[in-house]
Amino acid sequence: MDNPNSRSSHKDRTPTLGGISFFYTLIFALFFIKGKAEHLEYMYIIPGLTILFIVGLKDDMVVLSPGSKLIAQVLAISFVLVNDSFGIESLNGFLNIYEIPYYLYIVIAGFLMLTIINSYNLIDGIDGLASVVGIVIMVIYTTIFYLSNEYFFALLAITMNASLMSFFGFNVSSSKKIFMGDTGSLIVGFIISILTLKFLALEPTAYGELPFLLENAPLIAISILIVPLFDTARVFTIRIANKRGPFSPDRNHVHHVLIDFWGLSHKQASFIIGCFNILFVVLFIILGSKAKNLGMVIMLVSVVILLAYIFFKYNYNFTTLKQKILLRRKIDALKGKKESVTKKKEKKN
Repeated sequence: MDNPNSRSSHKDRTPTLGGISFFYTLIFALFFIKGKAEHLEYMYIIPGLTILFIVGLKDDMVVLSPGSKLIAQVLAISFVLVNDSFGIESLNGFLNIYEIPYYLYIVIAGFLMLTIINSYNLIDGIDGLASVVGIVIMVIYTTIFYLSNEYFFALLAITMNASLMSFFGFNVSSSKKIFMGDTGSLIVGFIISILTLKFLALEPTAYGELPFLLENAPLIAISILIVPLFDTARVFTIRIANKRGPFSPDRNHVHHVLIDFWGLSHKQASFIIGCFNILFVVLFIILGSKAKNLGMVIMLVSVVILLAYIFFKYNYNFTTLKQKILLRRKIDALKGKKESVTKKKEKKN
């Protein structure tokens, strides 16, 4: 059970082991779809899933240090990186980069997977957000892998999507609420990182049916993951600027800003962020069908700078933020009392 504290967005003790269902669903489904795996990818995915499941489960019951979780993540992704199916030998002309040495691929791919896993873990802060973002990402990857005839990964994305859609109803429920916990967020982040790596490792011939240029694939991948990547980069910058550790907890995430400063509910904030993710991907796919990658890089940087300006204009010192939240709650309470007194007077009259 998760006990609410000063940083929590919930008020009641809530179960946190929803991610257990993700693990068993994926393992069960892999036995049915393994025939579609051309390079026995499932044999390399299952050990990584199991490691993250055990570590996430323990972290939900007894909090682990960031270092312990990082070691487990490195061990889990090492199983994926040794499979030939995920090897990236070229960026196909992205920023004029063609050939990639094997040792550089290991470093880049490892860093990419670790970033995605931890970024997704960090956005799991309000009801429905991790589910909505995960569903959006899975729908996009299902479409990409179906069009590129990579049916094993399309079915893997569908399986993960089905789990998230089932979980979403409980996550936003008022009477049957459950969190996915680190067990769930680590597993979902791991699957997203696998799908991203496979997307970047697709053969040039597989891009024939995809609606964007081959050289723009890395930018399309960034656009698909824009929500967790932008939020993580922004939060880490704020924490380091405040002379705190990058993994220290606070309420500086984008979803917290939407709730604490703009007064949105959890469902509203999740819906807005999910819609932004969809629109961003559609925009980049349209641009990626014709524009050269340099122009798209400029576009991406411009959007990130604009978003950074919008969300950095607030004072995000944790003490000040906490004071503002408490002040808003007091004002809301006073307004509620005033309205109740007014209603009583009206009834008497």
